[in-house]
Amino acid sequence: MRPRIIAGNWKMNGTRIESEALIDSLRPLLNPVDNVHIVVCPPFTALARVSRLIQDTEIELGGQDVFWKDKGAYTGFISPAMLLEVGCSYVIVGHSERRGRFGVPEPDFDAEILKQFGDNDESVNRKLKTALANDLRPICCVGETLTERQAGNTDAIVAAQTQAALLEVTPEQIATVIFAYEPVWAIGTGETCASDEADRVCGVIRQTLAKLYSPEHSEQVVIQYGGSVKPDNARELLAKPNIDGALVGGASLKAADFAAIVAAA
Repeated sequence: MRPRIIAGNWKMNGTRIESEALIDSLRPLLNPVDNVHIVVCPPFTALARVSRLIQDTEIELGGQDVFWKDKGAYTGFISPAMLLEVGCSYVIVGHSERRGRFGVPEPDFDAEILKQFGDNDESVNRKLKTALANDLRPICCVGETLTERQAGNTDAIVAAQTQAALLEVTPEQIATVIFAYEPVWAIGTGETCASDEADRVCGVIRQTLAKLYSPEHSEQVVIQYGGSVKPDNARELLAKPNIDGALVGGASLKAADFAAIVAAA
């Protein structure tokens, strides 16, 4: 049986003081649950503080991104060693916002500005392989925009992103990789992919893994759903056979909501 993994992506939210308050509120709400892993991914500036606060709890720590070099003249990036030093065991790679793909138009994000969000299939692959090489468990995000869905390209986009992320990843490594299906049009918009459709697309990821490796390997991989996951839809989503967890955005910033999603798992 695959474990359930519920991860909270705090995005660019939470000073150290705010992060401490959130963890203090969250800890008493979480009861140990068999076969459920709980992960929080705060901003880089709060990682060290949160790491200390979650010691001796069920909560594990993740980074929101990683660079593929150990050190060097790469201003603004963060290395795997830096994440490991503060206690991270997970890291998100390829989130749609890192790829410059947003569910709602940003009024001042024109094509030139979007280049600031520069991840592409090649960089996601490099980050994923770097995470694996450094014993960080990658949560690799894939998903389509609304325009791509309306054009009937959901399956092709998701399968292509999955395949590209796994270039040179070995069968021995694949069980460590977590995939998160995040339909871009449902991230931060309040829209949620219907549970049957979310399960179907997660199934596309699993079918792609079976073709790249084997059906047995594909059954080992944890696949999350992300995109406006909330307490009132979590149980239905997590009941689906291909959905093994959730990558939670806005609801992870509310202790009671995040705890309710964990309980639903």
